[in-house]
Amino acid sequence: MGDVVVVAAETGMLREYLPILIFLGLALAIGVILILAAVVLAVRRPDPEKVSAYECGFNAFDDARMKFDVRFYLVSILFIIFDLEVAFLFPWAVAFQHVSMVGFWSMMVFLGVLTIGFAYEWKKGALDWE
Repeated sequence: MGDVVVVAAETGMLREYLPILIFLGLALAIGVILILAAVVLAVRRPDPEKVSAYECGFNAFDDARMKFDVRFYLVSILFIIFDLEVAFLFPWAVAFQHVSMVGFWSMMVFLGVLTIGFAYEWKKGALDWE
């Protein structure tokens, strides 16, 4: 009699977890199929332009003491700063209907400071690439 209860309990648990197991199996199968399709179908014709260094501004395996242009780093840092500041707008915009007038005007002050900083950087020529 005890064995019947254990088997019934295990079947009930299996029935509850079956959709999760099917979902995990399907996700794994789709992931493997897509990776294999990319390996099989990908075009492999790299040219020198495609494999060249494009993010750091200079070749990665040159002399470590070579001169490089600092303007690249200045523009990238400015982009990160302004991009992160704009990212603060998303949670505020989502909760806009619940924001009080204090929250609204504090965001307007924040945007004003952001605009003044951007105008300052523009006037100083930090965004010019000559």
